[in-house]
Amino acid sequence: MAQGHLAPTRADWLALNNEQAIDPALPICDPHHHLWNHGPGDIYLAPDLLADTGAGHNVVSTVFIDCFSMYRKEGPEALKPVGETEWVHALAQAVPAAQTRVAAGIVGTANLTLGARVGEVLEAHMTASPRFRGIRHWLNWDAETTAMGLRSDAPPRQAYEPAFREGYRELGRLNLSFDAWMYFPQLPDLTALARAIPEVTVVLNHAGGLLGLGPYSKRDEAFALWRRNMGDLSTCPNVTVKLGGMGVPRCGFGWHQRDQPPTSEDLASAFSPYCLETIELFGAQRCLFESNFPADKCAYSYAVIWNAFKRIARCCSDEERAALFHDTAVRIYRLA
Repeated sequence: MAQGHLAPTRADWLALNNEQAIDPALPICDPHHHLWNHGPGDIYLAPDLLADTGAGHNVVSTVFIDCFSMYRKEGPEALKPVGETEWVHALAQAVPAAQTRVAAGIVGTANLTLGARVGEVLEAHMTASPRFRGIRHWLNWDAETTAMGLRSDAPPRQAYEPAFREGYRELGRLNLSFDAWMYFPQLPDLTALARAIPEVTVVLNHAGGLLGLGPYSKRDEAFALWRRNMGDLSTCPNVTVKLGGMGVPRCGFGWHQRDQPPTSEDLASAFSPYCLETIELFGAQRCLFESNFPADKCAYSYAVIWNAFKRIARCCSDEERAALFHDTAVRIYRLA
């Protein structure tokens, strides 16, 4: 996957921690997972997802998020990502109705720097699937990505470019959401964008794009900057935040390098400062837990990460828990 610096999944290693689901009846909408076919040895399809969602938690629906898979091989370059929406829609349609509603919402991608011309691409996605809800345009950039073994998928400050903003406004015109993927030092760019064009619903991915490598390996200093940036962003009522995606190597926890996989208690202890601070800043009605599978599967199993989230949310009210695990996702992605 193009997110960079992922580690392989080791099923035998994950099996060393076989936790039973906590509070197994709690309804969950997983608002961030992938399905992909990147060639032999790098395939994750609906049966793979269902094997994970069937691990004991009550996952009633999911939202697919773009991952550069199964693009159209022919036709205009700008329209090639529509192939991913077509492919995911077909996969979702094949899942029996009695099982988890896989890809009840689909978030694809489109090049917003096309300006107003991106409207044609967005409309093609909408035609490809009635499940289509919005796009993710990758804004991730950092001057130290090469040194950290990561990648930048956009130039710096792309969110300020006139052409990008013209394309971004097309999302508002079509009532589509914007999933924002960026590194946490860039969050002021998103705050400026959300304030300038408040009619677009923004869903910030992966707790704001944590980094725990290189210059960000001093966790206390990085947390202070993350907290300041998230605090400013929380003043934008059109922004919600996905809590998850913290298992991949770029976050610096090193789960995948351990002899034993982490327990849900381990994960809850490490992730609580980020999750609880975000819930405090944004409120549960603007936060939603996510699996980020299979990217995060390098660090823990599906059952374990949702147990960790349930441990983290024990201090929340029943209404807040319902929002964090299900209701916010259903509302934001218009799944009902």
